Amino acid sequence: MLVHEVMSTGVVTVRKTDTVRSAVIKMLSRHCASVPVVEDDGRLVGIVTLRDVLLPLYPNYGDYIHDNVHSRDFVEMEEGYPEVLAKKVEEVMSVSPMTVSPNDPVLQAASYMGLKNFRRIPVVERGKLVGIVSVGDINRGLFFERGHKP
Repeated sequence: MLVHEVMSTGVVTVRKTDTVRSAVIKMLSRHCASVPVVEDDGRLVGIVTLRDVLLPLYPNYGDYIHDNVHSRDFVEMEEGYPEVLAKKVEEVMSVSPMTVSPNDPVLQAASYMGLKNFRRIPVVERGKLVGIVSVGDINRGLFFERGHKP
């Protein structure tokens, strides 16, 4: 089974010049934890996740060790959330995301997702986003292809 047989098309996307706030609204309203970032021509340039939005708020591991961060007030750190929402997507997104092709086998896509603990991966053809495939899409495809019924 190939990715194009199970992938979702009509993917919700954001631009790198959009605000993080608008990206979060799209993710929360669609119950997804990530959205692809595309240029006007559909070229994939990154991905932004709900985790990417939180990363600027909390200290990294090195800070814990060197700066005695465990004594910081994490509630106080939350006050920076509105500042993160005002940023542009390009300031928090991950660039060069892992992708698959529409003609890749679905288990190849699943193995990539397993490597990085992703639940969804963009599907790209000639640099342009053509869909997204999820762990659920792959399971549904394999389940129903073999004649199983819910």
